[in-house]
Amino acid sequence: MKVGMIFECGPQGADRKVCEHLARMYRSDIEISSVTLDRKPNLISECGKAAMQLFEDGCERVIIIWDLHPAWRERTLPPCRKEDRIAIFESLLDAGVTSPHVYLVCIEEELEAWLLADGRAISAYLSTPTHPVKIRDKKNPEKISNPKTVLNKLFQQHKGKGHRYSDIQHAQAIVEKIEDFSRLRRSKTFVRFLDKLG
Repeated sequence: MKVGMIFECGPQGADRKVCEHLARMYRSDIEISSVTLDRKPNLISECGKAAMQLFEDGCERVIIIWDLHPAWRERTLPPCRKEDRIAIFESLLDAGVTSPHVYLVCIEEELEAWLLADGRAISAYLSTPTHPVKIRDKKNPEKISNPKTVLNKLFQQHKGKGHRYSDIQHAQAIVEKIEDFSRLRRSKTFVRFLDKLG
């Protein structure tokens, strides 16, 4: 099955790398065609054209994936999933996309919430032969405020003050340590992502 994915990150962005890896873990037969639109405003305004192109390129379904709270968010404006959804559907309609096989996955609050759900993977990444690390799973990942900051604190605590979490550098390496989806399934948005893969 060929699946199109549209992201709010750059071509080497963590969201793309992590979602593609997880999709391949879930479905070995999947073929993925991704479009990266850099920032949430671009995703909202340009996702319709991108989705149309993905369907023209043979994708059977398209998943639009964004963070409710992107890292660069404006602090004065509270995010609103409903407003994002309305604007995305307007973009799709403006581009003439009428397929019922377009699915929206809004990650609450950021992609790092998924990573924090599986302490085993973070532990495996942070551990060394002489310094084993044990990180607890976050049982309710969608309730974590500023997941990137939480992950950054874990990096500094276990690797030293000079070591900061960088999504581009570390997210894919952490997700590659995930053994199965048992912990990640605590996240409703992750379960939705898997469901929309078909």
